[in-house]
Amino acid sequence: MAQLQLTLERWRWISQAFAEPPVVVNIPEFKLRAYDSNLKVVLAMEVIVGGAYHRQTPVFQNQISSIIFRLYWNIPQDIQHREVEPAMRRDSNYLAKHDYEKVSIPGKGFRIRQRPGDRNALGLIKFSLPNRYDIYLHGTPLPKLFEKTRRDFSHGCIRLEDPAALAVWALQRNGGWSKEKVEAAMHGEQTTTVSLVNPIPVLIVYATAFAGEDNIVYFLPDIYSEDKSLSALLQAASKKSHAETVDDAAALSVGINNQVEGRNSKGSL
Repeated sequence: MAQLQLTLERWRWISQAFAEPPVVVNIPEFKLRAYDSNLKVVLAMEVIVGGAYHRQTPVFQNQISSIIFRLYWNIPQDIQHREVEPAMRRDSNYLAKHDYEKVSIPGKGFRIRQRPGDRNALGLIKFSLPNRYDIYLHGTPLPKLFEKTRRDFSHGCIRLEDPAALAVWALQRNGGWSKEKVEAAMHGEQTTTVSLVNPIPVLIVYATAFAGEDNIVYFLPDIYSEDKSLSALLQAASKKSHAETVDDAAALSVGINNQVEGRNSKGSL
């Protein structure tokens, strides 16, 4: 019962009206759902989310503004410094082995990016939703990872089991984007960016208890310990309902806001 109460509490924080049918990703369920105008599920797939002990995927709301086919992966600076550059020092052929290349930045040294293709860490499709966490949805060159039951091992971004299906659904309003055209763009020779005629709302949520489309109530592990944190904050808020000082009230407000807005995570893949 406590898990359901916490899910309902979080649901109060979410917009209940959408300009377009939304996409919802439930982090602890490792699942994405796309809805129609009647809020009925029309597409569902497995996802991979950020690791529980490193690079957790934050909770937030945004919009898919564009879809990029056959993209470069511009490796975030922290991953470049922490992972790629040490590997380059150990192996002079490391960049070539992973389809990486150095790009000079005048006055700032260089950055590393991975060329488009089947080995690209983002797969062949990226769904852009500009946000302060640098989190987005994308494919993966490692589909076997979806065979695992627990899938919290990305750097924060959300990897999709079937990005082509989501692209076909998302591009319906643009017109002319059949499954065959999407597949052709994925396996073509150039990078293609398609702006959506109507941006699609995306909700990244954290619900460890919910009623599914089959009318069964599901209870999931609290992989990020977010239920534990929120429960403690709500109990503290109850005790401080008549906060003794302004500072007490402010501290509680900050805690709740951090839950609403997500953690300060920088995504990558």
